[in-house]
Amino acid sequence: MAFELQMLGVAVLIGLVHLLWAALAGLSQRGLEWSVGPRDERLDVTGLAGRLQRAFVNFRESFALFAVAVLLAYLGGRLGTLTAFGAGLYVGGRIAFLPLYVFGVPWVRSIAWGVSLTGILLTLLALVV
Repeated sequence: MAFELQMLGVAVLIGLVHLLWAALAGLSQRGLEWSVGPRDERLDVTGLAGRLQRAFVNFRESFALFAVAVLLAYLGGRLGTLTAFGAGLYVGGRIAFLPLYVFGVPWVRSIAWGVSLTGILLTLLALVV
């Protein structure tokens, strides 16, 4: 299997970690009744649970772009050094981003986000060079 597709699979696992960690943290603030109910009323979370929820939203925004870039490169026969490096940067950046965001580390968190964005851009660049 192509390295880029393996990195796409790892990114899915990162997303599951985001989802589960945010859900469990939110449960501790919202309670079981709200969590299993219809959720008609919005109930925001704060602190660690809020950061986990925002980090998950951030992941979802970038994951779709990464997935499309990888799949286009794969289907277009454009896999190579740029896409491999890009996929590695995206996954590495996203792995670093989660704990940095959760623990409120400024600047370095933004650098990790930039690394993951660079990974997406390199993957897309391979489609046109």
